[in-house]
Amino acid sequence: MNRRAVEDRLDTLIRNNRVTIAITFPLVGTVLLIGAAEGVIPHWLAFNPVLLLGAVLVMRLPLIGGLAPLVNRRVAAGLGVLVLFSWGIELVGVYTGFPYGEFEYLIDLGPMLFDAVPVALPVFYFPILLNSYLLCALVLGDRMQSLPIRFLSVLAVVITMDLVLDPGAVALGFWGWEAGGVYYDVPVQNYIGWVISGTIAVAILTLTFDHDALDRRLDECEYVLDDLISFGLLWGLVNLYFGNPIPVVLAVALLVTLFRAEWFDFAGLTTTPSHLPLQK
Repeated sequence: MNRRAVEDRLDTLIRNNRVTIAITFPLVGTVLLIGAAEGVIPHWLAFNPVLLLGAVLVMRLPLIGGLAPLVNRRVAAGLGVLVLFSWGIELVGVYTGFPYGEFEYLIDLGPMLFDAVPVALPVFYFPILLNSYLLCALVLGDRMQSLPIRFLSVLAVVITMDLVLDPGAVALGFWGWEAGGVYYDVPVQNYIGWVISGTIAVAILTLTFDHDALDRRLDECEYVLDDLISFGLLWGLVNLYFGNPIPVVLAVALLVTLFRAEWFDFAGLTTTPSHLPLQK
C-alpha cells in the first residue's frame, strides 16, 4: 500500500468518526482520569500507560491525518528537530530546574528517556504547537502573513494552552513542582520557561512548515483542528472538577473561538463548516 492510499484510508476513518474521536474519547478519558486520581477505578486501569497513550494517539488522529499530506523532507526534518528539542529542553528542566522550575514526572507515561522524561513526550508537546498555529491561522486569516503577528500570536496561544494544561495535570498528579506555585500549584517560573522554550519551538515550527500550504490545508480539511476540541473538553472538565476556574475559562474560550470561527457546530461534527468551500 502506497502513502497516498494510507492517507486516504486515515482520512476516511477520521471523517466517519469525528464525534467519537473529538467528543466521546475526551469525555470518557475525563471520567477515567478523575476516577484514577480519586482511587475509584481498578489499579490495573488507573493511569495505565498503554491505555493512556493509545487514547491520546486516537485524539491526535485529526491532527495527524490533517497534516500528513504536507509532510515532505523539509517538514520531516523540522519535526525531527522539534522532537530533539522537546526531549532536550525537558531533560534540562528535570535535571537543572531551568527553565520551568524544579519539577518531576509522578505518573508512569511509558518508557523514560534517561529515567527522567517520557519518550512519548512529543505526542503531548507537538499538538500544543500545531493547534496553536492552526487556530491563529483560522482566526487571523491574511494577518498571519505578517511574520511578527504570526510569531507573537502563536506564542500567546501556546502559553494559553499551557495555562489550561498544567493545572489540570498537576491536580491529576501527572507531574508536580517541589515547591508548588501560586497558579494552582504551578510556579510563575514555569510560564517564564514556556516563553523561552515556546519562542524557540515556534521559530522552528515557522521554519518547518510552509505557511501557505498550512493555510490551504486548513481550508481543505474540515477536521484538522478537532484535536483542539478534545483538548478543550478534557482539560476544561478536569479543571472544573478540581475547582480551577481560570483554566476552565481559558478552555471555554478556546472552544468558543472555534465555534465563532464556524469550525464546528454543537449539533454535529459531521457537517461541513461554513468557512470551507462546499466543493473541493
